[in-house]
Formats: sequence, C-alpha cells, structure tokens
Amino acid sequence: MNIFFTSDCHFGHYNIIRYCNRPFKTLKDMDNTIIKNINERVKEDDMLFHIGDFCFSHSSEASQAPKKPFIYYRNQINCRNIIFLRGNHDKNNSVKTHIESLVLNYGGQLINLTHRPEHASEKYNLNFVGHVHEKWNVLEKIIKNINITLYNVGVDVNNFYPVTFNEIMSKLSRWRKQNENKII
Repeated sequence: MNIFFTSDCHFGHYNIIRYCNRPFKTLKDMDNTIIKNINERVKEDDMLFHIGDFCFSHSSEASQAPKKPFIYYRNQINCRNIIFLRGNHDKNNSVKTHIESLVLNYGGQLINLTHRPEHASEKYNLNFVGHVHEKWNVLEKIIKNINITLYNVGVDVNNFYPVTFNEIMSKLSRWRKQNENKII
C-alpha cells in the first residue's frame, strides 16, 4: 500500500480555472483530468489524504452541477481509502468530515496535515498544507525559535497529481539546496 497526499481539487468549481490560472478550457476538462491523474497514480488499496477543498456544492458555475457533488466526484476515484480533511470550501459540499487536522507518523517523522498554512504547528517540523494553490510549493519558517517546513500538497503546484511522501522529501531536498539561507 502506498500513501498519497493532495488538496484543492475544487471539483465543480469553474472559476478556479481563472483564479489560479489552471491550464483547462472547461470545467469538465479540469475535473476529468484531475480524476484521471488521481486514478493513474493511486490504486484501489492505496491511501489518499485529501487535505481540503475537494469539491464545490451546487455550483452555479457548472450548468450540470450534481445534486450530491461529494458522492458524484468521490465515486469516480478508484481508491477505497481516502481520508478527507476539511478545507474552507468543504462546509456545505457534503464531504461531512470533522477532521480539521491530524498528525501522521510516517517515514520516521511526525507530519501535521492541515488545510490552511496558518494552522501549521510549530510542534512538528513538517506540515503538509493546501489552500494557497499556485502561490508557493515550499515555505520554511522559524516560529518560536523552531524551524518548521510547510509543503503545499495542492494540485496546482504538483502538476495536478497526488504526491507520495518520498516525492515530497525529494522535492524538499532540492528546494533546500537551492534556497539555503532564505528561511523567514
């Protein structure tokens, strides 16, 4: 079993294409591409952590918006084991998760998963977040004299694919080499 991370799919949200300069012409193209990319990588018995903003609810932007968008989009993803964390757009879209954040012990590290970067915790050196879309991929900060790393698992900065822990660690290593002495 492999473990994957993603966020901010925003299924059913046409305007996100314009807001984040996503390379799609239609909502259907965006939704189908992201679903295809998830299914291409994440197999039925794998685990996927979706860290917020899964889909829009009854979007007026989609002329054929499904009445139950969560079920509609969830049923198109082959992976049986998806853990949903609540994002700021997940209040009324039938995701019905109560998980705001969680700590995962994986790869010998404790990793805090939370949608909003401002909810990252200085208790954990590694925080996987979403919410910021295309704004940045990695952010290192010093909070209360502790160096913490925030990694954006959102689709906008990961070529619209979910990512594995090893891929994240490899990207972090390359980023750190390129950005030495740039911690804020």
